[in-house]
Amino acid sequence: MSLQYRSTRGQAPALDFEGVLLAGLARDGGLYLPETLPHFSYAELQSMRGMNYPELATTVIAPFIEGSIDRETLPQLVEASYGDFRHQAVAPVKQLDHEQWLLELFHGPTLAFKDFALQLLGRLFDHVLTRRAERVVIMGATSGDTGSAAIEGCRNCEQVDIFILHPDGRVSDVQRRQMTTVQSANVHNIAIRGNFDDCQALVKASFMADAFLPDGRSLVAVNSINWARIMAQIVYYFYAAFAVGGPDRAVNFSVPTGNFGDIYAGYLAHRMGLPINNLVIATNRNDVLHRMLTTGSYARQPIEASLSPSMDISISSNFERLLFDLYDCDAAHINSLMTAFSQGEINLSESVLSRAKTLFTSACVSDEETCHEIRTMWEKTGELLDPHTAIGTRAARQCMRDGEGPMVTLATAHPAKFPLAVAKANLGKEPELPSHLSDLFDREERFDTLDNDLLTVHAYMAEHCL
Repeated sequence: MSLQYRSTRGQAPALDFEGVLLAGLARDGGLYLPETLPHFSYAELQSMRGMNYPELATTVIAPFIEGSIDRETLPQLVEASYGDFRHQAVAPVKQLDHEQWLLELFHGPTLAFKDFALQLLGRLFDHVLTRRAERVVIMGATSGDTGSAAIEGCRNCEQVDIFILHPDGRVSDVQRRQMTTVQSANVHNIAIRGNFDDCQALVKASFMADAFLPDGRSLVAVNSINWARIMAQIVYYFYAAFAVGGPDRAVNFSVPTGNFGDIYAGYLAHRMGLPINNLVIATNRNDVLHRMLTTGSYARQPIEASLSPSMDISISSNFERLLFDLYDCDAAHINSLMTAFSQGEINLSESVLSRAKTLFTSACVSDEETCHEIRTMWEKTGELLDPHTAIGTRAARQCMRDGEGPMVTLATAHPAKFPLAVAKANLGKEPELPSHLSDLFDREERFDTLDNDLLTVHAYMAEHCL
């Protein structure tokens, strides 16, 4: 019997992994979660400590895909996904001081943590769609890194047309060019006149009404609303914890956080048996999650552009998954809460907020503090950080509690993706792109700019499907 997945809002049919992979967002607007989570015993965790990254990924992921992808195929897909990463460890862990560590998640092809999920996701799509002889349309919104990682993962998928929406003028030049210089015929970049939340809203609305697509094709999500994204990201929490002494001692993680998907993967690792004391929600001035944890109010606010654009988000889509657990898997209650949130604000009960605070802490870091952190970390450790990672290391120090064990900050992107932010730190040093991207600014760009209008976007997509 295969593992079943159910929507957080309880009004969509249960699906197996293959169904969830191709569905993305549930038809009731909710997000899919497995009915049960695998749990690893202390002895099992001990046995996993010596595994390399692909071996560990296969072990952690296997229970989630039971009945959809066989145990012989999964290792092949995983090996292919991480075989081109530029570091042999795939996700190396570096020591910053006595109790602070850095988990480098930027050694994939697009220099960001999104590669860990999207390199695998592209191969999962190709495997499943080829077997089913189907063609789908991928639609995604990006605040910077998801788009390039999704395009890189799917550019060679024969069964896929991919459309990525990014906010016009609100991603870094490197982030934009990593998307718009890909010339594959099945890749389509759209700059939306608006912000990331506008892009995300267009994607969500499209999943509720995909009749605009030609030939009866279905719409598939690559944003972190797709369960397979979250599943793949769980792995590096285990890998990092083992590198700094787990499971014999508990570990803490500081996670630069916008859409809540990355840190939610850490929460799931904790529930699956990995000893974690503290998950730090590290935010920039767009601090919807920090405000939620400190006040209990989960409310939209206008987005302000920052030096860390991948976190310029006011609606953290994956937070709904955590709410589902915090409210004891009461789908009807979640449905009601999210309906209320669509009007602007909800308030968490005191008991729910207290439960969240047993594992999560948070900090908000300004642009000025981000620049200071980049400069300080360079001077003290010789590590050049991107602005998102700098927010993570500063929040880590603010939220560390004595006696809780090592603190691992997730280094979510290579500093060369954000040269302007690094320049503002006045280091007298510019981050260089790795050799495989050294000619990025010489490559021809290809994208179209559209108004923030659903019908306009749908007409464009229908016209450009292969």
